[in-house]
Amino acid sequence: MKKYNFGAGPSILPQQAMKATAEACIDFNGIGLSLMEMSHRSKEFQAVMDEAQALMKELLGVPEGYSVIFLGGGASLEFCMVPYNFLEKKAAYVNTGVWATKAQKEAKLFGEVVEVASSADKNFTYVPKGYTIPTDADYLHITTNNTIYGTEIFTDIDSPIPVIADMSSDILSRPVDVSKYTMIYGGAQKNLAMAGVTFVIVKDDMLGKVSRTIPTMLDYRTHQKKGSMFNTPPVIPIYSAMQTLRWIKQEGGVKEMDRRASERADLLYAEIDRNKFFRGTAVAEDRSRMNICFVMNDEYKDLEAEFLSFALENGMWGLKGHRDVGGFRASCYNAMSVEGVKALIACMQEFEKKH
Repeated sequence: MKKYNFGAGPSILPQQAMKATAEACIDFNGIGLSLMEMSHRSKEFQAVMDEAQALMKELLGVPEGYSVIFLGGGASLEFCMVPYNFLEKKAAYVNTGVWATKAQKEAKLFGEVVEVASSADKNFTYVPKGYTIPTDADYLHITTNNTIYGTEIFTDIDSPIPVIADMSSDILSRPVDVSKYTMIYGGAQKNLAMAGVTFVIVKDDMLGKVSRTIPTMLDYRTHQKKGSMFNTPPVIPIYSAMQTLRWIKQEGGVKEMDRRASERADLLYAEIDRNKFFRGTAVAEDRSRMNICFVMNDEYKDLEAEFLSFALENGMWGLKGHRDVGGFRASCYNAMSVEGVKALIACMQEFEKKH
């Protein structure tokens, strides 16, 4: 039986990226050594780093004057590094869920934080709109995709102040006007690579403007100047990212990923809306294409565990929803095929017939 991984992360990756990474762990490029045991200072790994950075810039259309950096620590470390490097007096945050809340909490350690908008009043089931951005803030922070509650920001915000975005789970799924952002960052284990590396795209001339002294490892300039090689980088996850970026380019680039994301989401949401057993949790206009959250309708709540078991028996992995939402979550990152979504829909329809 074919299995489909709908887990929220670490998530599904392209088969060719996984196979190439596995092979590199045994014998890298036929030289008889594992990539795991090679020096990150070697010309062989430098070529990996250079290609991964160049592909990120090419696929996202990153303008001149920006650096692509690969770091450890996950997006959670960036919650601290962002205010350390950019918050002088005040920062503005849009709160769209758990990860936005955590980012905001860290920023409060470094200065005044203004929550300009929040969707907490309705359990983060929508994206706030029509809020006022304070022009005296150092930056506006947004989280573009809400992995837990299933909402997504689909457009690049026009802002009078610098915008910093956590794009952990929707990076490379749609075209982005990078010039509208001072910084974009995210954990790679959703749409880019295996767990263990964080990507940062940062505007060079915005660094070094805060008056505080920043510890060496937490200063973006350290990694920007050294090309992500100040210390030993997570070599295997970066290689995995390079292979995934190759796959995206080969498949038609970010525009094709965007088309596929819409196709998958349209199919699955249509079935959720049609099937009497299920309903979506997010408002229709803000539904995420990456993390499709749905629950059993109230009259069928007692069948929730049975459906999860039924789905697992039919090869659908990772469907259990986050504890804050319950129900189910079908994460449809770039590597998820339309075939996988159709298999899930068939499973939902078969369960409907069964009852």
